[in-house]
Amino acid sequence: MHDDFERKIQGAAIAEWWVVLFAAGLLTLSWMAYLAAMAAQPAWFSSLWGPNLDWAYVQNVWFWALAIFKVGIWLMALAALWLTLWARQLRKSGGGS
Repeated sequence: MHDDFERKIQGAAIAEWWVVLFAAGLLTLSWMAYLAAMAAQPAWFSSLWGPNLDWAYVQNVWFWALAIFKVGIWLMALAALWLTLWARQLRKSGGGS
């Protein structure tokens, strides 16, 4: 019973680390798109956001969205770290497998 719980916690930790890795990749791609869009400032892109919006507003909203996403990734990484340490502690207290 104890080994099953330990395996489930370890599996959850591994899955969480994969989610963090995927989210970090998505954040990197989003940041590159942000840099490219802010450098080029294409007219068609600003029209997607709606009429009468300037690039300063688009830049501000996009930057803060990326910053909030980054905070979410940090929270997921902390949860993954906690699950990893918990699984290790369960393995130590269970005598190892």
